[in-house]
Amino acid sequence: MMDTATAQEPRLTSLAHGGGCGCKIAPGVLSDLLRAAPQLPVPEDLLVGIATSDDAAVWRLNDDQALVATTDFFMPIVDDPYDFGRIAATNAISDVYAMGGRPILALALVGMPIAVLSRATIGRILEGGAAACAAAGIPIAGGHTIDSVEPIYGLVALGLVHPDRVRKNAAARPGDVLVLGKPIGTGILSAALKKGALDGEGYAQMIATTTKLNTPGPELAALAGVHALTDVTGFGLAGHALEMARGSGCELRIRWDSVPVMPVVRGLMAQGFVTGASGRNWDSYGTSVSLSAAFPLPERALLTDPQTSGGLLVSCAPSAVAEVLDLFRRHGFDEARVIGEVAASDTPGLTLV
Repeated sequence: MMDTATAQEPRLTSLAHGGGCGCKIAPGVLSDLLRAAPQLPVPEDLLVGIATSDDAAVWRLNDDQALVATTDFFMPIVDDPYDFGRIAATNAISDVYAMGGRPILALALVGMPIAVLSRATIGRILEGGAAACAAAGIPIAGGHTIDSVEPIYGLVALGLVHPDRVRKNAAARPGDVLVLGKPIGTGILSAALKKGALDGEGYAQMIATTTKLNTPGPELAALAGVHALTDVTGFGLAGHALEMARGSGCELRIRWDSVPVMPVVRGLMAQGFVTGASGRNWDSYGTSVSLSAAFPLPERALLTDPQTSGGLLVSCAPSAVAEVLDLFRRHGFDEARVIGEVAASDTPGLTLV
C-alpha cells in the first residue's frame, strides 16, 4: 500500500488534517458562506449555476452544445502517491459525468510541500492523475502549482453535453425510482487506513471503487426516463440525496437495507473507525433527515460517511429502471442497486425506511 519511491518519506496521509472528500467544508458552514456572498445576475446561457448545489456549472455555447465546467481537489486519502493521483482525478472528472457530459480536457491543480516530499513522489501523484485522465480519454492541457503546507491535488475538468441532455440534481419527480451506482463506505475505509488498521482486502476494495470512472453518465442522460443525476461525495449519501430532494421539491425515501455497502466497512465501523466529517455532516443537515424506528442508529455514521469518488445517484421513471441497471452493468458497475423512491411532499426532505 506504500509506493517504493516514498519508503523514506512521511506517509502522505500524515501530512494532511483530512483526506479525500472528507476535507470538504461542512454543508451547514458552506451554506452560510454562500448566503453571505454577493448575488450576481444570472446570464441566460448559464443553464446550471450554484442555486441547487449541483455538481458542475453548465454554459450553453449554441443550440447543440453546452460546456460543463467543474473543479475538485483534496488532500491525500491514501499513502500511495500514484493511487492518490488516480483517485483525485477520477473524483474530479465524475462531476462532468454527473451532469450527463462527456469530458474533453482537464487542468491540474497541484499544491505540494516541496521541502517535505521528493520530486519522485510528487511525480507519481501527477502520473496517477494522468492515468485517470487517459482512462477517460482526455488530456491534461495545463494547470497551476504552488508550494503548500499540505499536499493537495485535483483537476479542473471540462466537458460537453447537448443542452437538452443536461441532467440536474433538481429534477427528480414523484413516483421516480432511485438507483445508486457504487457501494458506500470509503470514508470509513480511509479512517481505518490512517490508523493503520486497513488490510489488503479493504484497501483493494477502496481503490477499486474510487478509481472507477462514472462513465455511464452520458448514456444515462440520453434516456428519456432519467430525470435527475448527481454523484455521492463529501456530504455522504444522506447529504447528496437531501440536495436532490430540496432542489426537486420532493421527499426522497431510501430503503437502508437496499443500499450497497463495501464488504469490510461494517466491521470497521463497529471498531470505531469513522470520520469527523461524518459527524459534521449530520450536524449540518440531520434535522431534515427522518430515521424510521427500524433504522439501526449505530449506522448513522455510514449514512453521512463522506464518499470520495462515489457513485451516481439516479432518479428515473419506473419504466426506465431495467434499462438503467443494464446500462450500469454494461459499464462494469455490477453493484448498482435500486435503493428507494421519490414522493410528493410539502416539506422536501429525506426519509430512511
